Amino acid sequence: MWLFLRYLLFPFSLIYGSVVWLRNRLYDFQLLPARSFQIPTIVIGNLAVGGTGKSPMTEFVVSYLSKQYTVAILSRGYGRKTKGFRMVQIDSLATDVGDEPLQFKNKLPNVTVAVCEDRCTGIEKLQGDHQLIILDDAYQHRKLSPLFSILLFDFRSFSQPMFVFPAGNFRDLLMESKRAQIIVITKCPANISSEDKIRIEKKLRRYNRTAPITFSHITYFEPVNANGKQIDIENKDVVLVTGIAKPQPLVDHITQKAKSVNHISFGDHHAFDEADIDRILKTFQSLHSENKIILTTEKDYQRLKPYKALFDTVELVYLPIGIKFNDSGQSTQFCNILSDTVASSVNQP
Repeated sequence: MWLFLRYLLFPFSLIYGSVVWLRNRLYDFQLLPARSFQIPTIVIGNLAVGGTGKSPMTEFVVSYLSKQYTVAILSRGYGRKTKGFRMVQIDSLATDVGDEPLQFKNKLPNVTVAVCEDRCTGIEKLQGDHQLIILDDAYQHRKLSPLFSILLFDFRSFSQPMFVFPAGNFRDLLMESKRAQIIVITKCPANISSEDKIRIEKKLRRYNRTAPITFSHITYFEPVNANGKQIDIENKDVVLVTGIAKPQPLVDHITQKAKSVNHISFGDHHAFDEADIDRILKTFQSLHSENKIILTTEKDYQRLKPYKALFDTVELVYLPIGIKFNDSGQSTQFCNILSDTVASSVNQP
């Protein structure tokens, strides 16, 4: 039924797609201005809406490059209630800086993290003290002409019609993959078949004939509490709280490990309130088990932290994730391309 409704919306997708196409051509032909900067800038983004693994990819890239360069992460700060440029601190609130930038800062405390909806303004404020700026979710920010673009696609998106809004989940046209220097297919099966790789590459090569296409999957670490202590969920009854775009792979992972999973799902970047906390606690209390736990994602934990007092004696645990390339050779290739590109552009101190 939902698929049928989406096809009914297809005429509106044609209108939306036409507007997006025109906007991109205006930038391509320099009829709309795009700024470039002396400081190297790397954009990480996608064409679809959420759920492609931008956060773990950003953490991977920053962890690798920050060993050699003074790196800053610049994000829009989606979901925050503030405007303008703000530096992110470990004790910042997600409502002030956004959940993903706060996650970056807590995970990479020695790296500068800032938010600004106008990325060019953000770069201006950061460039004096840094050698390299990584921009999270800025592929559509055409006002910026970056040094390098990393484009992500969710593996599952290739099994569905790749329409733009509102019939589909894409906010940009597939042809815009031509601007990427590296394309990463994320959330793949760890044992992805050669047939799937060929099918995906064939589709993308229509638009981008040169960018390396790599395949990766999400790797889940052990759940941890607020103090960083690992918590075993084996044979536990789990109340899983998610406010992310595509929670099913996480649900599947936890189901394999826990005794039972009671999933409470909210929308992506959901702004939790006391009523939500009450619902979570009531679900937890309804479990007739002494071996139970509340588990959430690393991103959702940033938005739940202000309500820790309401959890009282119930420990809130979160699950860190990362990204891993399916082929170690592709991982080496990816890192070498980043190193060579940045080394040729960065201003050494």
